[in-house]
Amino acid sequence: MKKFLSVFAIIVLLFPSFAFTENLSAREAFIDDILLEAKALYDAAAGRLQSAHYSGDKYLCKNFTVYVFTKAKNKYRIAEYPDVELVIPNNLPKEESKPYYYGIEWENIPASSGNPFLAAFQFKYDKDFSKKENKKLAREFMKNVKKGDYFQMSADYYYGKGAHSLIFTKDYDAESDSVFWTDSNMRGEKRKGIRYGLPQYDAEKKIDWFVDAFCHKGRGATIYRLREDIIFK
Repeated sequence: MKKFLSVFAIIVLLFPSFAFTENLSAREAFIDDILLEAKALYDAAAGRLQSAHYSGDKYLCKNFTVYVFTKAKNKYRIAEYPDVELVIPNNLPKEESKPYYYGIEWENIPASSGNPFLAAFQFKYDKDFSKKENKKLAREFMKNVKKGDYFQMSADYYYGKGAHSLIFTKDYDAESDSVFWTDSNMRGEKRKGIRYGLPQYDAEKKIDWFVDAFCHKGRGATIYRLREDIIFK
């Protein structure tokens, strides 16, 4: 018995994922696969700026989040629609976003068409409330963040104005009042008219930083969460 336990302990030390993979739900495994793809892109960049200018550039902000989803999705399905390939929606077009700015939310694609996400929480600046009241609502909104959530915002902040997409890598940390995420092209620069973006992984900010980014008239954000009924293909 002692010999068996010793061998098992060695296996766990050498292959920690081997011992625990079977305990993961399909949904949890999908999230881990998405984040592994994001980490691979981050590692491949090795701290260097990457082209984020052309429509096909995978380090462009929305492209980054779509790319890692696409790389990870093939092993998974929605239980109710097991024969339907998973898709991730595009942003809601500018005209359909009015009177708000473009970039707060996605197109409303049904699960029957392969969308595995739900709009779990949303904040839109309410002009009938004061700035202080809106900020309070925005703070509570940010406390709902969970690992694997996709985040879509229309922001006006240090890095510019407009839409940005990212994925949270951990649950909201109440002790530090912070969130952690992976993305690309939030930070970057232009060289000879070409935009270059910096990928990030486990970036960390207080939630007030995000509140200050999207809590403006006409702006807001949405937290998209994978459905609970994700299954292995």
